[in-house]
Amino acid sequence: MRVLPAARPRKLAKVPFVELADGRLQGVVSSGSDIERVYVSSVEAGDFAFACSTNNNRPCGGARGAFCKHIDAMIGEAVVQYGGQRVARYLRIDLGSMAPNATAIRFLMDQAGPSASAAKPAAQVFSRFLRHLAYLELEPTTEPLPEMQWFAPSRVAA
Repeated sequence: MRVLPAARPRKLAKVPFVELADGRLQGVVSSGSDIERVYVSSVEAGDFAFACSTNNNRPCGGARGAFCKHIDAMIGEAVVQYGGQRVARYLRIDLGSMAPNATAIRFLMDQAGPSASAAKPAAQVFSRFLRHLAYLELEPTTEPLPEMQWFAPSRVAA
């Protein structure tokens, strides 16, 4: 599998985790009012059905029929990390002659009239975030990690 580098380095304080996975743009967004609360947000590719709730599944008060500020922040950070073209392509958005930025992506998604998603991926996304955090606590090493052994070796050591 080819790994693409980040489009630009980004700050992790507001959106510590964002990914294009499982047919969604999904991530974890810090609360602006409570340091101990995070929101898990997602937008489905194609129909832009969205979900936003706290990590313990309390619904976001701002996501009533439209994208909330957490989803806005996640879209912005996804564009920083992956680049606007890649995010638009993954979400199946035709930018046409518009600039590949978060504002254009959000505008075109709003035009499609997204609705709240019946699927609630918060637990799955938050679990992936916690698993990524666990890797930050490991000491740097060149030795293989047992849980990563499913990656096929790219070459044989001499």
